[in-house]
Amino acid sequence: MKQEKQVMGDYRDLLVFKKGMEIVEITKAVVESFTENSESKMIGELMLENAYIIPAKIANAEGGDLYTHRLDMATLIKLAARELHSQTTLCKHLDLTHADYIELLQAELDRFRDLFLTWVSAFDKSNDVFDEWNFRAA
Repeated sequence: MKQEKQVMGDYRDLLVFKKGMEIVEITKAVVESFTENSESKMIGELMLENAYIIPAKIANAEGGDLYTHRLDMATLIKLAARELHSQTTLCKHLDLTHADYIELLQAELDRFRDLFLTWVSAFDKSNDVFDEWNFRAA
């Protein structure tokens, strides 16, 4: 039982997970800095949702070691990160906060992408089971 707990905590040591958590913290700070207007609350909530998806799905992928499951989680992470990056562009356009804050978040998302691609490339394609959807990346 003690060893199982250790294995479950290993994802917290991954650089990609740590960067995901940094993105959550930066996103929270950016959203808190928004000027008050009709769109800012909704945009902020969507940004936070996307930011929180990133580390949560990394933990999920690490908890289920099968290739197909990990690839599914990676796809959800990629979509959340891309959406969050798009939302930063909208924030800039609507002038919701200082441009430097947005640029910082965008730069961290770019750094995350590099770590993410390295993480995904390490997935073990041979560690899988039959999936009735029969969908695998080429």
